[in-house]
Amino acid sequence: MAATWRLWNKAGFQVQRAPAANHAWAYDLVFDTCANSQQLKCLTVIDERTREALAIDVAGSIRSERVVEVLSRLISERGAPKFLRSDNGPEFVSTRLLQWAAGEGLQMALSQPGKPWQNGTDESFNGKFRDECLSMEYFRNRTEARVVIEQWRRHYNAVRPHSALGYLTPAQFVYSLSGKDHEATSFK
Repeated sequence: MAATWRLWNKAGFQVQRAPAANHAWAYDLVFDTCANSQQLKCLTVIDERTREALAIDVAGSIRSERVVEVLSRLISERGAPKFLRSDNGPEFVSTRLLQWAAGEGLQMALSQPGKPWQNGTDESFNGKFRDECLSMEYFRNRTEARVVIEQWRRHYNAVRPHSALGYLTPAQFVYSLSGKDHEATSFK
């Protein structure tokens, strides 16, 4: 990691780190299929600073309206972030989503096409989600997938340590930042 960081700095690349919890949220889509051939589309939303998996919305289809619904619910629970980071997928650059974000006073940080490292925190999370959940589980149907994925999300936040957080869990890291126990609100 240190060698990679030095190379990035030497090349003049900048890695934007969220300075505080709830400052920047990143989101993306992950796809899979159930045993009964139902398609799974999973909208993942994470806090870039705390690495909390704020939501994994599981559906057969996720369009911009559903993205707005999920983000609106999270904002009502946690308050609004300053930035939303995503790629340029059609669900994320729709007029509806961009108008909603502007109305909420949110700044959009869209990664350039073909440059997934610009949304590296969420891409890293999605890799862990695929390796530790989607590739390890056998979902008979979408309903079962929702339940198992939510259990995994809770485990990820409360039990699984993260090297990027000094081997703390996101729950422990949030607690260390604030000195308060956020488990009741942050890890629903």
